[in-house]
Amino acid sequence: MTILQISDTHNRHGLLQNMPMADVLIHCGDFTDRGTEAEALDFLNWYIALPHPHKLFVTGNHDLCLWDAEGIDDLPPNVLFLQNKACEIEGVKFFGLGYNHCEILIPNAVDVLITHEPPMMIRDKSNGTHWGNLPLRNRVMEVKPKFHLFGHAHESYGTDVFGNTVFSNGAVLDDQYHLVNTPAILTLETKTKGG
Repeated sequence: MTILQISDTHNRHGLLQNMPMADVLIHCGDFTDRGTEAEALDFLNWYIALPHPHKLFVTGNHDLCLWDAEGIDDLPPNVLFLQNKACEIEGVKFFGLGYNHCEILIPNAVDVLITHEPPMMIRDKSNGTHWGNLPLRNRVMEVKPKFHLFGHAHESYGTDVFGNTVFSNGAVLDDQYHLVNTPAILTLETKTKGG
């Protein structure tokens, strides 16, 4: 399974032209800047129109209008708002933790964890500050997902591996909101049926 990860587009999603195809597209939050419904709707219209077969997203600290939403009406079936929710695609278990929600909600059995915040001291430094979440890091180390995808710290784009978990910061903009990084392409080995 191929996963295309983006994060922290802050209303500048239109700059992402000719994105590679992947089985699953994941946005790790901060798709808006001021958190208005109009900004969220503009992002959703763009996201829905993308050709990727499965599209998942969570909220970031800027996405205020959706912080407490339990769902979004009228999304196509292949676009999932994972606000403290799980889904399974081709046998892979995904879980999205909404911004400002408790990490205890993360289930024990998850292959791909999607959050906005990074875990403390892993790809979490931006503008001289570590923005990571310590309770989140502790929970991730307990659960041991195959992938933990996040953003938030714009200057820490890239991946690290600790244990059997790939940690990936997919922030595409720098702290001045210039597009500096390409969407991250990740490959997840899946079990083949009958083999």
